Amino acid sequence: MHIRIFFCNFVPDLKKTNINALYIMESFKKYLGVCLLILGVLCLVVYKYAMPENWLLVSSMVLEVGGILAYIFINKRG
Repeated sequence: MHIRIFFCNFVPDLKKTNINALYIMESFKKYLGVCLLILGVLCLVVYKYAMPENWLLVSSMVLEVGGILAYIFINKRG
């Protein structure tokens, strides 16, 4: 009996864990577009100062356009 109580203290409650993870993902979803924009700008900075290669320009363009579209579609009001 005491062993069961001991282990129950260390096993996480799955309902609480799933609810917390869902809440974190829902709150992060609002900032997905902004994060993509920042990654696109980071690619442009690397292109400018470290290694000027075309794949960085293409990836920054994809990230910037994707970030703008994600921001518009996720945060649009009914």
